[in-house]
Amino acid sequence: QVQLVESGGGLVQAGGSLRLSCAASGDTICISAMGWYRQAPGKERELVAAVTSGGNTDYADSVKGRFTISRDNAKNTLYLQMNSLKPEDTAVYYCNADWNLCIYGMDYWGKGTLVTVSS
Repeated sequence: QVQLVESGGGLVQAGGSLRLSCAASGDTICISAMGWYRQAPGKERELVAAVTSGGNTDYADSVKGRFTISRDNAKNTLYLQMNSLKPEDTAVYYCNADWNLCIYGMDYWGKGTLVTVSS
């Protein structure tokens, strides 16, 4: 199994920056893709950014050019650098790990970290 712990959320003014971190532990060798999702009040959880173990990335259109996802495989840590933050970025951000390299597949989620962007 895999354990995911997010950190780095907080309150920031519009235009500011935050860096989220997700520390993975357990059978991390079985993780293929990892990603960041977010869920705002009353909204569906949506993909923000994802990265494979090989380094391929994917971003939601709303964050392209502002957010950067990265993965330090040696440290088993996922990052999300968020720049030029907007109030609409306010949400709980969740770390996700696609665990499918060890015979069977499973999705793991962190508990989330709250990002609040003020006007």
